[in-house]
Amino acid sequence: MRKIEHIGIAVKDLEKSNSLFAKLLGKEHFKTEEVDGEKVATSFFQVGETKVELLQATDENSPIAKYLERRSEGVHHIAFDVEDIQAEVERLKGEGFEILNETPKLGADNKLMVFLHPRSTNGVLIELCQERGI
Repeated sequence: MRKIEHIGIAVKDLEKSNSLFAKLLGKEHFKTEEVDGEKVATSFFQVGETKVELLQATDENSPIAKYLERRSEGVHHIAFDVEDIQAEVERLKGEGFEILNETPKLGADNKLMVFLHPRSTNGVLIELCQERGI
């Protein structure tokens, strides 16, 4: 793993949260994007080399909607940038981590993504992400 790529934060209202984080970070978000496959709208802020990704459900049955029902707003996941996502999945499987989706999905910000189950990572949802086209 090369770096923390982003920290994902589940929010109920993307517009209000964009305003709050713009005040907090002293800068506006640099892009928004919908990921239809995950039924989520995202917004990104750049903080040094790391991004903050705000996530709002676009469907009541999406993973983010279910997360908000159980836990309310807050940190949803930490994403690590990897050079070769398939090799990293195989390495982590060999180390005993539970992989939620062994085949990478298309995600926001031009990324391929795979998630590790929180029960195998001390309760933290971990995302592995790789720039598409590499």
